[in-house]
Amino acid sequence: MRGVIFDGKRTQVVDDLEIRDPGPGEVQVAISAAGLCHSDLSVVDGTIPFPVPVVLGHEGAGVVEAVGAGVGHVRPGDHVALSTLANCGTCAECDRGRPTMCRKAIGMPRQPFTRGGRPLYQFASNSAFVERTVVKAVQAVRIPKDIPLPSAALIGCGVLTGVGAVLNRARVDRGDTVLVIGTGGIGLNVLQGARIAGALKIVAVDANPAKEAVARRFGATHFLTSTEAVKDILPTGADHAFECVGRVELIRQAIDLLDRHGQAVLLGVPPATAEASFLVSSMYLDKSILGCRYGSSRPQRDIALYADLYREGRLLLDELVTQTYPVEDFDKAAQDAEEGRVARAVLTF
Repeated sequence: MRGVIFDGKRTQVVDDLEIRDPGPGEVQVAISAAGLCHSDLSVVDGTIPFPVPVVLGHEGAGVVEAVGAGVGHVRPGDHVALSTLANCGTCAECDRGRPTMCRKAIGMPRQPFTRGGRPLYQFASNSAFVERTVVKAVQAVRIPKDIPLPSAALIGCGVLTGVGAVLNRARVDRGDTVLVIGTGGIGLNVLQGARIAGALKIVAVDANPAKEAVARRFGATHFLTSTEAVKDILPTGADHAFECVGRVELIRQAIDLLDRHGQAVLLGVPPATAEASFLVSSMYLDKSILGCRYGSSRPQRDIALYADLYREGRLLLDELVTQTYPVEDFDKAAQDAEEGRVARAVLTF
């Protein structure tokens, strides 16, 4: 079967991958579409260390082909959106409703694929750039069949991360002010999360002025090409600032632009050894710096919720899909994503 692999030196599209059958508590899914997220590219450029060879992709949707023993919530023929969260469901963190903190969901990559008899790793417990994948049952969330699968694919990472950061982690409230630095796939979802939450002023900042129209469509009330004029719009600062780029100087700007009681939420992914600085004295105004893993989401609950919001016209998905590419055109999709020509490139099978 076809798939996109990274061997530590280069990516390539191959057609000779094999995958094992689903075991107990697992689901095999035929991938229809998968979004190209910067996290996939970060594996390739080394920003996110990951063992190789690996089958890339982690933002997918498709149709259930087979289920293992003990799986009852989905069955063959169901449409599903996939999450990357292979949480155990039984540890203390899962029991507290914090599956993103499950210690069994992090740092334990599996190898369900083979090529020429050699095992390949699964990226983010998912690997969506492939015709078929096997995931834990908890990762497959049934969605209505009237949601286009290229749009549904984006729920599993970009939407869960961006909208979830607003609703679950920051808990933005009606009338709050929000600053969003970076309007790529994650930033756009932060913008619409803030809109859904009822934020009063939503300031988007992106160096590319061509992104203004789409930023406003997703919820921005103001658009700037730098943070210099933020205080003209929010004189006392923002209640919530989301850094969606992953640059330490922008993290510092997000913190500096907070109002009293404000919180900076870090969503961008800088290099693993990067360090950021801030004025400690500013923290005594009850400011907070919040990390956020995967939108602090509970995927079985949140994916279903976002699917309903989409069907009600409140959550934009189709508008995130800038362009679709056959999987064979992965290199072109990656180049378009790197050069900022797409909000989300979606690979199709």
